[in-house]
Amino acid sequence: MENVMHTDTLLIQRAQANDRTAFNEIVLRYKSRVYNYISRMVRNAADAEDLTQETFVRAYLSIHSFQSRASLNTWLFRIAANLCVDFSRKTKTHIQAASLSQTYDDNDTENQRDVPDVSFDPQRVFMNKELAKELDKALALLPEKLRSVILLYDMEGLSYEEIAAILNAPLGTVKSRIFNARTQLRDTLSPYLKGAL
Repeated sequence: MENVMHTDTLLIQRAQANDRTAFNEIVLRYKSRVYNYISRMVRNAADAEDLTQETFVRAYLSIHSFQSRASLNTWLFRIAANLCVDFSRKTKTHIQAASLSQTYDDNDTENQRDVPDVSFDPQRVFMNKELAKELDKALALLPEKLRSVILLYDMEGLSYEEIAAILNAPLGTVKSRIFNARTQLRDTLSPYLKGAL
């Protein structure tokens, strides 16, 4: 983690010195994570792609004013979160999360998680796909503020403090929203998990 922050700091310094290669490296390092977050916050892939591109355009335009009080990761997610809020206000539609299967790039080794091999079991594969669909639906039902924190915490692995900085919210509010989001998800998914669906 510290090595990543050190590398990020060097990339930022180079980008601030108008080194476009350094900024391109920043984009390559973070675009998948930013896209995954945005795609779960907005309705469709095209909007998610546009907002991801806009996130990095804004970052590029304001890289000279970036100060290392926050990590690069936190700063980029703050831009993305603000763009999602603006998008939601403009469209004034019920935002649904994108499908989990559409948001992960199979070639994105940085964000892949190790999963124990339980051998090929068609029923397990089917149940996992069904659970992913139900989770997508449950995420879509969450209010935007709750969906945002649960995605940043559980999907992106950010700390309470990072999320508070991204959303410009008190730490207690972040913890409360995560608790409320998990409670709502559990309540929504409980019939499925009990085999009622």
